[in-house]
Amino acid sequence: MAQNEASVVKKDKKITWKEIKKQKFLMLISFFMVVYGIIFYYWPLTGWLMAFENYKPKKGLLGSKFIGLDKFKFLFEDETFLRVIRNTFAMGFINLVSTTVMAVLFAILLNEVRKGWIKKPIQTISYLPHFLSWIVVTSILHDSLSSTGIINDLLLKCGIIDQAINFFAHPKYFWPIVAFANCWKETGFNAIIYFAAITAIDPSLYEAASIDGADRLQKIRYITLPGIKPTFLILLLMNVGNVLNAGFEVQYLLGNGLVQSVSQTIDIYVLKWGISQNDYSLGTAAGLFKSVVSILLIVIANAVARKYSEERLF
Repeated sequence: MAQNEASVVKKDKKITWKEIKKQKFLMLISFFMVVYGIIFYYWPLTGWLMAFENYKPKKGLLGSKFIGLDKFKFLFEDETFLRVIRNTFAMGFINLVSTTVMAVLFAILLNEVRKGWIKKPIQTISYLPHFLSWIVVTSILHDSLSSTGIINDLLLKCGIIDQAINFFAHPKYFWPIVAFANCWKETGFNAIIYFAAITAIDPSLYEAASIDGADRLQKIRYITLPGIKPTFLILLLMNVGNVLNAGFEVQYLLGNGLVQSVSQTIDIYVLKWGISQNDYSLGTAAGLFKSVVSILLIVIANAVARKYSEERLF
């Protein structure tokens, strides 16, 4: 029995090396991709050592003084950083909910359009804003929401307000503006995968529902929504880890001194201390905190999904 097992293992090894020789070109390409990943994705992680050192560029990583968790202690005693964490979580959560809901809703509504000559142009136009830079998007927002912009003109003419509002001077408007900007820019592009999931649903289910007398809302509730549920959960799990990636460009470009208390995110904080103030250790510590929390969010969300549903990442 042992001899048979040994012969099978030996035969498998021969087959494996034979396959490797046959696929040597693919193996060579894979080797370069692995090397690329190590150099550009994993080797830079050694820079995390700066978070535990009083890093000096002239001395380098190995020559700088080790200070342990002093930078992290400073972060969590800094009221500005605590406020930045609040802003990042709040905007990240608002963006996650608003963009996800709008993408699902838009995909469902687009699927209900029966005329192809109407549906295709709408779908094409809807995802074009995704390819615009945030410079262009924020410029449009500044022009539209300025005191002499189209939004104030409409509100004044409709009698909703008595005088023009400076939207970028009031902190209470900043988070909704950021959420609107993300929805306008990303809804069409995010809806593509949901629309693809809807088109993969068996048409016979809709036909059977029509025979049973179901209307459109009932078909959406009992066929479309359950059909896209796996896709929705997987994307939601992946996006939970991006909650702390609330953004940098839109907050940096739309923010000003009047709304600084609600506009700064962790990325802006890292830029301020890591680059502007030349405190690379503090900037790295803030970035490391963000990475660790993002990983924890994904693990927790995946554990919850594993317990209550079949869809999970790992």
